[in-house]
Amino acid sequence: MNQSNAIIQVRNLVKHYSQIHAVNGISFDVYEGEIFGLLGPNGAGKTTTLEIIETLREKTSGQVTVEGLSVDKDANAIKKFIGVQLQSAGYYPSLTLLELLRLFSGLYNVKIDPKEMLGLVGLEDRGKAKYKELSGGQKQRFSICTTLINQPKIVFLDEPTTGLDPQARRNLWDLIRQIRDKGTTVVITTHYMDEAENLCDRVAIVEKGRIIALDTPDKLIDDLVSKGFERKKEVKQANLEDVFLSLTGHEWRDE
Repeated sequence: MNQSNAIIQVRNLVKHYSQIHAVNGISFDVYEGEIFGLLGPNGAGKTTTLEIIETLREKTSGQVTVEGLSVDKDANAIKKFIGVQLQSAGYYPSLTLLELLRLFSGLYNVKIDPKEMLGLVGLEDRGKAKYKELSGGQKQRFSICTTLINQPKIVFLDEPTTGLDPQARRNLWDLIRQIRDKGTTVVITTHYMDEAENLCDRVAIVEKGRIIALDTPDKLIDDLVSKGFERKKEVKQANLEDVFLSLTGHEWRDE
């Protein structure tokens, strides 16, 4: 993580929908090479914030820059070096995974090895399967695969492990770390606090369109403990998910 280089800068971001104030003056930086988590309950404004940064939604007011480029004036340039996790509606259901990857690589005008890309998310044996034939977890894994096609500087992942079994979840954690270790900045949203604690260098907690906390997970936890917070149950050195993985293995599964 390079704290001298804020690859994303958000200042006083506001987004209103008629009488609904989705985002109310959010400000934060994302540093180059970090995994940054945007956390919050449903309706807190985190997805709207991400979509504005991704140039997919217009803001009401404020300033947002990505790699020094304005989301207002330079949206097309920004799209060329970011990767955005698509929802299932973004794919042609009757095309195979190999066909979809070739289609997207053509749109980006880049050359890729589709089988190698599928191997990153444990789908190398599903290349000839149609997208509509995939399970929910496989679709989630494929959506992350497509974010990497253009070798982006920044990847945006919206709840990337929702619906995955423990093996796929932990393996995707490893993949996200590998993406970061190769120099790509990762911005994620998640409802799993253990996921944010394990993956994120820093997190911003959003509530009612405002950031109410922003720091490293360790610092936020230490601050809570310093106020006298105690868990009702003793923290053990492992949890039930660790037991499950120890017994069943870590390899990718076909759901």
